[in-house]
This record gives sequence, structure tokens and C-alpha cells, in this order.
Amino acid sequence: MITISETAQSHFAKLLSEQADGTNIRVFVVNPGTSQAECGVSYCPADAVEEDDIRLNFNGFDAVVDKESAPFLEEAEIDFVTDKMGTQLTLKAPNAKARKLSDDASLEEQVDHMLQTEVNPQLANHGGQVQLVEITAEGIAVLQFGGGCNGCSMIDITLKEGIEKEMIAKFSEITGVRDITEHNRGDHSYY
Repeated sequence: MITISETAQSHFAKLLSEQADGTNIRVFVVNPGTSQAECGVSYCPADAVEEDDIRLNFNGFDAVVDKESAPFLEEAEIDFVTDKMGTQLTLKAPNAKARKLSDDASLEEQVDHMLQTEVNPQLANHGGQVQLVEITAEGIAVLQFGGGCNGCSMIDITLKEGIEKEMIAKFSEITGVRDITEHNRGDHSYY
């Protein structure tokens, strides 16, 4: 699930040697599966390990992962690097914002994954997001926008020139997109 480099393992072992016996590290994701997902590493005292936590054994310590974070930490990598600026612990979790798709994922799951991993991070720059409501029998992806996208003057361009073009190019079953959002202009909209 998580790869921790030898240098990072040595770093953790050194840090943990200064903590109470039985202390491990906890690797977690806050807001998993969203564009606001954040990964972190913290100390995990022995009495803070939950019954359904997953334990991963490393050199001199365990990494503990909660059940909810686990699918979002697939293929995660932790490293301890030294460069001109000094030393730094890095954590890369490519699936933190959306679970990795299974090989037999449905069209709806694939479209939703695309929205969560490719479109929503861009819309989040403007305080917005989009979600898939349904895919019609005719192959129309019905979408609902929220946040700063609600009432935005650029929504039609975002929908037709951005999202629709990307979806049609990526999924042969998709013939178009439709926005069902009741766009109300207001202070929340991004202009």
C-alpha cells in the first residue's frame, strides 16, 4: 500500500527512538476523495491504535493507517530527501483525491473519477466544483455545478469547450453534457 524509502525509514526510526515505547507513525488522509484532500504523517502512541487500523511493518516501527484512508493511500510513497535547501520529508499519494479505479469500473465511475481528479481541481481554483448526476440512455452526462461555478459568467464555455470536449475525447459512449444547475448570480460566483 505505502512505500517508505530506506532513508525515510531511518529518519522515522530515529524520531521514534525519542518517543515512548510502542509509538509508531500514522499515515492519513484528511478529506479523502475530494479536491481538498490532504495527506499527513504523525506520531501514533500505542493507545491510539484503533482495532480496525491497518499495520504496515517497516524497519524498527509500524506505520498505522485508518480504514477510511487506506484506499486513498494505495501507491503512496514517503521519502526523506536532502537538497540545497536542507532535508525534507515528502509524501506523494496519487490516489488521495479519488480512489483508484478498478479495471471493471462502470462508465459512471470512470466519468466521476475524471471529474474528481481532472476537472474539480481546476474548478477549485475558483471556489467551484461539479458532480455527475447521471448519464442518460443517449450518452448525455448530466452535471450539477456548485460553489463559485454557480452563476459564473464563464459556465457555458467551461461546460462546452472544456468538460464536454474532454469527456467526448475520453469516453466514446458520451455524446454530450448538460448542466442542470439553477445558476443564481451572487457574491459567491467567480467572475
